[in-house]
Amino acid sequence: MPGIDECLLEAMRLPGARGAALVDWTSGLALGAVGEFPGGDHEAAAAEAAEVARLTAEQRAFAPDGYDGQDGPGGPEGGGSGGGVADPPVEDLIISNRDSYHVLRFVPTSFDSSVFLHVWLARPDGNLALARIRLGEMAGRLVLG
Repeated sequence: MPGIDECLLEAMRLPGARGAALVDWTSGLALGAVGEFPGGDHEAAAAEAAEVARLTAEQRAFAPDGYDGQDGPGGPEGGGSGGGVADPPVEDLIISNRDSYHVLRFVPTSFDSSVFLHVWLARPDGNLALARIRLGEMAGRLVLG
């Protein structure tokens, strides 16, 4: 099972990858970062991505049916996806602009699920479908703590 550094290096092998970070959306801090980032500052990019992630995750309109917004589907006894792992309310976000894609993949954790992977892809070389699949696999294998 890969840790943060291994996961980020794997993300950088995606076609068109320019930068990757693991970000805590509650604090806006990058827990790890590799590659380039918009504006050249990975901490500022992490804080801005965290704000978008937080705003999206807190909106009931984007949550799956039955999600109560506190303890995963079904409330405290629901237990999320089982085994004490809480599922985030949103699976991923894709933001596109003229020259790049940003993919934010929420990571289920055994604590409060406030972590996501952020990958910045160059638009001419990036493959969104592949990025979503691989980030989902990485998020499932990521070991935190």
